[in-house]
Amino acid sequence: MSLLHAFYCWGHVGVVVLSTLYFALAGTGRWALLPVLWAVLPLCNMVLFARVPLCTLAGDEHHTPLRALLKSKMIWLFLLMMVCAGASEQGMSQWASLFAETGLKVPKAMGDLLGPCAFAVMMGLSRTLYGIWGARISLKRCMAVSCLLCVAGYAAAVFAPWPLLSLAGCALCGFSVGILWPGTFSLSMVHCPEGGTAMFALFALAGDVGCALGPGVVGAVSGMAGGALKAGLLAACAFPVLLLLAVSRLRRRPKGEQ
Repeated sequence: MSLLHAFYCWGHVGVVVLSTLYFALAGTGRWALLPVLWAVLPLCNMVLFARVPLCTLAGDEHHTPLRALLKSKMIWLFLLMMVCAGASEQGMSQWASLFAETGLKVPKAMGDLLGPCAFAVMMGLSRTLYGIWGARISLKRCMAVSCLLCVAGYAAAVFAPWPLLSLAGCALCGFSVGILWPGTFSLSMVHCPEGGTAMFALFALAGDVGCALGPGVVGAVSGMAGGALKAGLLAACAFPVLLLLAVSRLRRRPKGEQ
């Protein structure tokens, strides 16, 4: 699961690098052409997906109905975890470029490379490392430590006295959030083994809600603070803290969990 999600990060890096190269060659005045060029990717995905064989999930014939899922306290706990995972990730990722530009006073191209690109590289690195060595590590313990590192990364970005150290905090956030999304999926399969495809659809929806909520909170709080981006990033610390509290609620160790 972690290795699978790592390829999202490498795609993220590719988009940032190629878009930055496009702006360097064509100029920002021709930005409207860039989304048209990137639209080729989903078209290719459509063709590839049409050729993918669809298999039934093991044990899916015993899945829990959606109505019963929504009555489960455990499902709601995991939904909260997915919201917080998405918000912790995108709260920093979506604002990293502007943060780099304003903090280091660098052009947009350099801000993109030092901000979201570095964030994505570190996130992909953490997912790849866990995919290789994760079988030896307790997933819940790893997620708890990652939440603490995420808070530390946000705090460094906000309170560090030097801009480069603030950017290091951004990168630390990228590394720490890597395991949160796929880790929540993996834990849910252990704690709710009969959830079925409906459960994963709910989790994907909750994660996307978090991806919108995180940057939204950062922007709203920054606006109320007179445009102080660091105030918004400080408010986003609430998401990894909530996720840490949710992980701590998973005290029972089902059979098969590390």
